Amino acid sequence: MKVLKFGGTSVGKPERMHAVARLITRDSERKVVVLSAVSGTTNSLIEIGDLISKADKAGANAAIDRLQESYKTFIGALYSTPEGREKGEKVVKEHFDFIRSLVGKPYTVKESKELVAEGELISTQLFITYLNEIRVNALLLSALDFMRIDEDDEPVLEYTEQKLHEAIASNPGVVIFLTQGYICRNVHNEVDNLKRGGSDYSASLIGAAIRSEEVQIWTDIDGMHNNDPRIVKNTFPIAELSFDEAAELAYFGAKILHPSSVRPAQKYSIPVRLLNTMQPEARGTLITNHTSEGMDIKAIAAKDGIIAIRIKSGRMLLAYGFLRRVFEVFERYKTPIDVITTSEVAVSLTIDNPSNLEAIVRELKDFCRVEVDKDLTIICIVGNFDLDKRGIINRVFNSLKDIPVRMISYGGSTHNISVLVVTENKNKALNALNEGLFQPAEVH
Repeated sequence: MKVLKFGGTSVGKPERMHAVARLITRDSERKVVVLSAVSGTTNSLIEIGDLISKADKAGANAAIDRLQESYKTFIGALYSTPEGREKGEKVVKEHFDFIRSLVGKPYTVKESKELVAEGELISTQLFITYLNEIRVNALLLSALDFMRIDEDDEPVLEYTEQKLHEAIASNPGVVIFLTQGYICRNVHNEVDNLKRGGSDYSASLIGAAIRSEEVQIWTDIDGMHNNDPRIVKNTFPIAELSFDEAAELAYFGAKILHPSSVRPAQKYSIPVRLLNTMQPEARGTLITNHTSEGMDIKAIAAKDGIIAIRIKSGRMLLAYGFLRRVFEVFERYKTPIDVITTSEVAVSLTIDNPSNLEAIVRELKDFCRVEVDKDLTIICIVGNFDLDKRGIINRVFNSLKDIPVRMISYGGSTHNISVLVVTENKNKALNALNEGLFQPAEVH
């Protein structure tokens, strides 16, 4: 079986839902189809939640009205029969009655997660209703019945394996199993989620649980590009990546893929293919456990919102236990470090989460001097950088000769060279790297 995940833009309009239906019925193979919320819905639900939490009843109800009205228009174009439209209207009414029931009541984290989950619940119920209308042999499986996270917010794959195996085995005549991405239950059996972008993660977890032959991530772009096409001209999709290369790109800013999504598939060597709903004939990007030969440098990604922290201590820097003491501060505040460099007199590192910055700096100042620099961007150059290969660093820094670089990280991974620049220089740096590292005449 294959797992096919369709993101918000792929189901964001009625005609795109129609296109998804055509894609998943091109063959008679059994498959699991994972849907995100209709594009824009999750943001609208978060806005509604913010208004509810502020006890702004009028504002919340107005926002709910706007969102519900958009779904009424959606339904009118999605279904071709009166019966289909009637069933779609019933789905929308039931879910929006629940959303309205949250207004004016105590609004906790529990209710906020229930509210945000409505996006995926609505999209899948509207889509299964459409599949039924066009007489497709499909069954809706609620992700809340098989996707679970533990007390550390980590997915319980064994539980998913058991529940999915039971559901699929007990429905031998069903060709398409439809379910939601993103949502799950937590250790208290409450509605929860896999965080933003987690539909990719859902698909990968499902693929791992059923030992799928392939996981397909369908979006609105034809695979992972070698650079950010919103900033750089003449980018191109990468035909093949290794899991390690894809993970580096996803973590450091490539928007097409969620950073966590490759891990379960990688564990069980399940290929992941990135495809374009609007151009289904495009080759896309295939991600496997193998590193393709030919291109040393595969792609570039950029991650904004970076904070650099420089730690100086002439007396203790080289002392045994100093770095451990530094890392323990970040561990206490559950703040991951992206990039780190050291010298005889200083340690420089970067973080992307500022929520505990003041407390971290305060503790660090107990035993060293601290400087903080904000509004930075990490640019990650990803490829196959075996330590015996020559000239790669020269190519990177020749490309960046006119751009000030704040930090450099190389050698910690054979797939990643990271440089830190001021965010205002990001666009210039991405274009310079694209020109210096990729030959326009190359065909990929």
